Formats: sequence, C-alpha cells, structure tokens
Amino acid sequence: MPWIDPDFPKTATPSDLVGRVLGLNPGMMTGPGTNTYLVGRRDPILIDTGIGLPEYVPNLDGYLRERGWRQPSRVVLTHRHRDHIGGVAHLRERFGGLRVSKMIHRDAGLPDGIDDLRDGQDVHGDGVTLVPIYTPGHASDHLCYYLPEEKALFTGDVVLGGSTTVIPSDDGDLLDYMASLRRLQSLELRRIYPAHGPVIDDPQARIAEYIAHRHQRERQILDALSAGPSVIPDVVKRVYVDVAPALHGIAAMSVESHLKKLKREGRVRETVQRDAPSRWELVG
Repeated sequence: MPWIDPDFPKTATPSDLVGRVLGLNPGMMTGPGTNTYLVGRRDPILIDTGIGLPEYVPNLDGYLRERGWRQPSRVVLTHRHRDHIGGVAHLRERFGGLRVSKMIHRDAGLPDGIDDLRDGQDVHGDGVTLVPIYTPGHASDHLCYYLPEEKALFTGDVVLGGSTTVIPSDDGDLLDYMASLRRLQSLELRRIYPAHGPVIDDPQARIAEYIAHRHQRERQILDALSAGPSVIPDVVKRVYVDVAPALHGIAAMSVESHLKKLKREGRVRETVQRDAPSRWELVG
C-alpha cells in the first residue's frame, strides 16, 4: 500500500471492540491521515482527535450513528503533536463536557481542562480497559495504550503502518525511542493499531524491523562520517542517496537524532560553528 493512499477508507471496524475514524489529513508526514480509534462496546473511548479539520466531526458522527452510539465517553491522547490533539476544541463543541486526558509533560498551547494521565493509570470503558504505557522518543509525552482484551496496542506514532517514524530533533530522543521499542517488545501482542496507516497483524516482527532499521541507519551515518568532519546536509546526501531531495529536510531530522544519540554515547563529536551548521566527526 502506498504511504499516501487516496483510497484508504474514511472509517473501518477492524474488530468488535475497535472502530477507526480517519482524521482526513493526508500528507508526507501523516500518510493517509491520522487514525483516531473508538474503543469499547458502548459509549466508546476515543483515542486521539485528528488535526482539527471541520470535516472530521461529521465523519465521526456518521460512524457513531452506524454503530448505534451517541458519543464518545471520553478522549485519551497519545501525545502533543497537532495532528493528534487538534480536534479537541471541535469535539468539545459537538459533545459538551467531554473529558480529555493525556500525559502533561513540557506542554504548551494545549486546550484548557486536560486531565493528567500517567503510565499504568488504567482507563476503563464498557467491556474494555486501556493501559497507558509511557513510550518517549518520538515525543517526550508519548503514551501507547494496551488493550488486554485483544492483546492489542494503540501505538500512536511509535510504530506506524507503512513507514518508519520521525524522531524530531526538538522534543524527540532516539535513545528513549529505542528503549520504548524494547519495552513494547516485552508485551504479549497480537495486533497493532497505529496512528497512521493500516492495522499491523505481525506486531513483534514489525517492532523488530524498526529496531533493525535504526541500527542500520546508525551504521550508515557512521560510515558517512568516516570520510571526515561533515555537516548534516552532507551526511543526508551520502546516506539517503535514493531519496528525493524534496524529502531531505525530513531525513535531516532523523540524521540529527542519530547524531545526538551517538554524541551522548561518546562516539561522535560536535563542533559548533558561528553562523554555520555544526560539524560532526567520529571520536577516536
């Protein structure tokens, strides 16, 4: 399936306990759009709210009617990025008094009245329990949600369906991200419901692929630095030889995240230059 799939269904019912409503925001970073999930038998819990496009609420309303539901019982958010929290205001206008929860951590610009939600602080719905799992790396406040009734995991942006995730240089951390992937590996999983792309029915294999991909990328970056001190754009050109130049900006974020991890491990050195990009080189 292509990453941006115009035929990706606007709604779907992947299981008796889970419904999916698309945020209708396709793009290079979001694929077919942000998946929001309704979880439960009646009065379902909504995971994430999309980016805030006006057409999302009618899409959600239509699916609620199709399932015979009146409204979500509450909202839980995976993390602070706009394509996940942007629809909160519209949903509160549509469903007055809607309770919204997420991990409160380095947050700014969030809607008022967000409840703090922590690792292991179970969220109970009709016939379901969502177990928040703290998984920083893509974002410092990221929570995945484990559904024990299905042995399924809502991974937000930690694991995607059809692409690898970006580790932003401002609020992301690759060391944390790798630890989060290893934590998810320890779970008994039958299915992953990602925030972007299709359902993943081979969860452990996909997580292993993600870990292997990061190790491979790290080796490529170290090989690129073996030619001598380099700035990030030059590393991108050497590592992402088969990637269109239009995507090099996204690739640069990944390279920077890897370099910061390697710097913390004492394997590369950064030389900060006045009025010029930092130069990076191997240590030893």
